[in-house]
Amino acid sequence: MPGFNGLGMNMGNLAQLSAAKTRSISPENFDGAKGKGGMATEGTGAACARDLGIGWKISPSIRIASGETRTLADITGSGAIQQIWMTPTGHWRHSILRIYWDDSEQPSVECPVGDFFACGWGQYAQLSSLAVCVNPGSAFNCYWEMPFRKRCRITMTNIADKEMTLYYQINYTETEVPADLAYFHAQFRRVNPLPYKEVYTILEGVRGQGQYVGTYMAWGVNNTGWWGEGEIKFFIDGDDEYPTICGTGTEDYFCGSYNFDLGKEHGGYREFTTPYAGLPQVIRPDGTYRAQQRFGMYRWHITDPIRFESDLRVTIQALGWRSGGRYLPLQDDIASVAYWYQTLPTAPFPQLPDADYLEVI
Repeated sequence: MPGFNGLGMNMGNLAQLSAAKTRSISPENFDGAKGKGGMATEGTGAACARDLGIGWKISPSIRIASGETRTLADITGSGAIQQIWMTPTGHWRHSILRIYWDDSEQPSVECPVGDFFACGWGQYAQLSSLAVCVNPGSAFNCYWEMPFRKRCRITMTNIADKEMTLYYQINYTETEVPADLAYFHAQFRRVNPLPYKEVYTILEGVRGQGQYVGTYMAWGVNNTGWWGEGEIKFFIDGDDEYPTICGTGTEDYFCGSYNFDLGKEHGGYREFTTPYAGLPQVIRPDGTYRAQQRFGMYRWHITDPIRFESDLRVTIQALGWRSGGRYLPLQDDIASVAYWYQTLPTAPFPQLPDADYLEVI
């Protein structure tokens, strides 16, 4: 329940009092302790503050070496993550964000940082939505509420061959968590290229009760012509060959229509960003080495979550057109992030691809 016991607020309950405690973790207060922010004596800003001393932006960021995993947050007790802001340097597919709930060894979130924040192609695209905002020039913001009962651990792993710099702030509340709240999950997948006549899997292997709340896709097209005739399908609670929910086309699922195309006289593909769905990124060929078109799309099921009681599988077809008015199964570069809430335990995720396979080239 939004606002209950100090969890997420909305415009209707901002005046409601609560016994919850607000805390924030950043490089200026690594454990979020009360009254302990801005006390660093060393850090990435120490040289800049050499004439000013303690309290003057001495530790605004961290550096993560190649191959290193850094713990960004390790919170004990019950509460909820309410907002995450960060701006990482380097190749965004090579910075892996993981989140663990309640002492689980299996992450419930495992995703390259750019894709998690709906910006999968390694370059900035402005995005304004209720769940995720991407602001100039590489400011990633997440507003998915993430409750936990015993512990929350957030890590970042640098799989690049160079050191990275990370500025970040994790805002959370310490409070009791009602028994009927589930745990946030996010899983990344990529297939490049998709084998001929195969269906792309966004999510499978989910076990437990919960609700599916969002999809982000980074779709790279390897053919000419329209690429989004494919249907998304949700296989719920034992569905086998046929799903309970079947969409009517890729742009339809992402709340657009007719190819997202306004015609050549109006610039063709039209980017858009709304609270619940959008096409914030269209990367167009440049006539030389950037030969393919690439798209970034999101769809948040905030007002229409897809609920499941025992299991869930989500797939999407990649379909274009061939001669004779026939569908063409495409062999595209497709990556996705599935976002959902469920009960624990979390089933093991597929192994994340290595750095070369993840790289956007």
